[in-house]
Amino acid sequence: MNLFISGGAKNGKSSLAQRAAIKLSAGGPKIYVATMIPCDDEDRARIARHVADRAGLGFTTLELGRGVERCLELADPASTFLVDSVTALLLNEMYPENHTGDADPGAARRLTDGLLTVARRAGNAVFVSDAIYSDAIRYDSFTEHYRADLASVDRALAAACDTVLELCAGNLIVHKGVWEP
Repeated sequence: MNLFISGGAKNGKSSLAQRAAIKLSAGGPKIYVATMIPCDDEDRARIARHVADRAGLGFTTLELGRGVERCLELADPASTFLVDSVTALLLNEMYPENHTGDADPGAARRLTDGLLTVARRAGNAVFVSDAIYSDAIRYDSFTEHYRADLASVDRALAAACDTVLELCAGNLIVHKGVWEP
């Protein structure tokens, strides 16, 4: 089964995703695909909170800031994979290390292909993304490009997943499929 979870920042998406992965794994192996490449102390603190939140839950962590489909080579593909987050992966793919200049124009397509590979080949997969493209504010061209690319990746994932959930102001909305917590 494939599950896509989206919503605003700090709405509990990661905690829901962890519970979902545990449920879907039915006691089998659970792989947490950590995607954030920390840039500052705030990022490092967020990562530390996520590590503490999943302590004792039986996840094996793979740190993959790019090339998410490699998780299938590094762990048993029959496992349950929790990919947190699509949002960070896109930024990492758009601006690889030591990159200067404009965003990589092939990043969104490459990421979509990698995520869909995980969705097709994994025993179960849970994908977490941030719905940063739904407000009406107009941003600078970099941010608008990033938001449009993230929306494109998220649409492809939502289409490929059996269940699509959104967390909005702490409320769980089922957009596709069925979810019993």
